[in-house]
Amino acid sequence: MTTPDFKLFSLPNILTSMNIVCGTIAVIISLSMPERMAYSALFILIGSVFDFLDGMLARLTKSFSSIGKDLDSLADMITFGLAPGMIVFQLLASTFSISNPDFSLDKINFLQALVLCTAFIVPVFSALRLAKFNIDTRQSESFIGLATPANALLISSLPVALAFNPEIKWLSSLILNFYLLIPLVVVLSLLLISEIPMFSLKFKNLRVRDNKIRYIFIGLLIVLLITLKTIAFPLIICVYILLSVLNNVFINKKAA
Repeated sequence: MTTPDFKLFSLPNILTSMNIVCGTIAVIISLSMPERMAYSALFILIGSVFDFLDGMLARLTKSFSSIGKDLDSLADMITFGLAPGMIVFQLLASTFSISNPDFSLDKINFLQALVLCTAFIVPVFSALRLAKFNIDTRQSESFIGLATPANALLISSLPVALAFNPEIKWLSSLILNFYLLIPLVVVLSLLLISEIPMFSLKFKNLRVRDNKIRYIFIGLLIVLLITLKTIAFPLIICVYILLSVLNNVFINKKAA
């Protein structure tokens, strides 16, 4: 019996492994240093770069493999599922700390524990999304439902906005509010497994006609970053979701 050539240490797999490292560091920071969650967001962002590079390199070198595909899903689960889930957990815990300075995780009541459990929705639905993506042949050029990296970047941008704008009281009141945070998590989780088409940022060419929605998104992204700076980070993904929905409605009307 011949031993299968697993190619464990191909360059794309090494980059995927770096994504795993980034996701693991993000989880550790969120759990052990909640006041430094912005750094957790940074490692999720770096992980997303590795996630982009491993796929690009696999396409360029034509080194696709089943083990590479499975490894990529496992990496995404850590960086874009577990890590943002831990950020949500700490944000929810922070909402209790605001109203009760003596709040401690070892002294929580049943209702508080139930609220904190909302954070577990993120990794669970991320896993469902990744499992669905792996067997869905429709998602080669665009996405059906919100991609896990986009979801993770939106969630991780919340502590970044807080860290860079501590003087803006309404922002902290908005983000550190479980009446808003829980519905946001639920909606994002449902979008992960939804059948709503989401446009990809991959350009086949540079023609405006073929990439109209992408150019609109990039233009809005630049405007938001210039005007709102770090506060724009969460809004960018929201704009992406909104444009995807509107683009889908426009395409359906045109087809009809």
